[in-house]
Amino acid sequence: MMRRLAVAVLVALAVSASRGAIPIVTRFKSPKNAERPMRSATTLIVLHTTEAPAKSALRHLSDRGECHYCVTEDGQVYQIVDRGRVAFHAGCSMWNGKEEVDNFSVGIECVGYHDKAMPMAQIRSISAVVKFLQKTYKIPDHNVVTHSQVAYGNVNKWQKKKHRGRKRCGMLFAMPSVRNALGLKSRAAFDPDVRAKRLVVGDELLAKVLYGKPDTMKRTYGAAKIAYVDPTVKPKPPGAAPTPPSNSFRKIPQSIAELRKQGFESIGSVTKTNLPGRIAGAKWNAADTYYTLRGRVIPGNVLDPRHVEAGMSVWRPKKKAGK
Repeated sequence: MMRRLAVAVLVALAVSASRGAIPIVTRFKSPKNAERPMRSATTLIVLHTTEAPAKSALRHLSDRGECHYCVTEDGQVYQIVDRGRVAFHAGCSMWNGKEEVDNFSVGIECVGYHDKAMPMAQIRSISAVVKFLQKTYKIPDHNVVTHSQVAYGNVNKWQKKKHRGRKRCGMLFAMPSVRNALGLKSRAAFDPDVRAKRLVVGDELLAKVLYGKPDTMKRTYGAAKIAYVDPTVKPKPPGAAPTPPSNSFRKIPQSIAELRKQGFESIGSVTKTNLPGRIAGAKWNAADTYYTLRGRVIPGNVLDPRHVEAGMSVWRPKKKAGK
């Protein structure tokens, strides 16, 4: 009996979490694992829902090598494909102009359904795996996305254009209450591929859940507020030195009056849908871009993207006549 148990539950490694280590079971390691290439980059974590019970889902995922981890309702974590290899979990996909999301992401399948709450034991294990991967690959909270955010559909008899909304897989993981339960403090504020007109919205309800206010899970996990981040802006790596100040403005202004005196003008205010990258473009974090809020003046080269607030005014040098 003990021998059979040892064979069935092969603990190969463990994911560290604040509450201890969660064992990773390799019983359903995919036979496709060894033939999968290593990824050259990892910038996203993609959360899925199996839309099927654990037994059938694990068998299917293992046979095809369709994710890196699968987390069951009781909180057990199964490794399907090595985390550094490519797993075919995202299918036809795109994020911020880059297609084939499998090539730069880790996929976590969660046993359950896109519109139903999950047990806290499962939520805690998902959180542990996510935090481990974030630490390993230096992935910010807003780059933990749902499959429904990256999947897209090609032209068909119902849709005349390439469209977002091919499936609702993992939809609940975009809701503020669920993200808060997972320890995620921010999410993408908009779909970068829809905004850039690479895709159109093919599922209005899904779009509202992913980027709007609907949160059907707050009764289960509690209401929560999260920050909205521009997904097109690449965050500075931790500990990165600030951009040297511009030679044109050696003295950092300390007030709106000083900003105006030095020749700056307000070019817009931050809202949930009008973020710094949209207002100031590539200059959003330049040394000669400033942000004002409640009397404070913050240079763009020291602004932490996680602390951007609605109501901030964005200031840039006035354009000279004729330019």
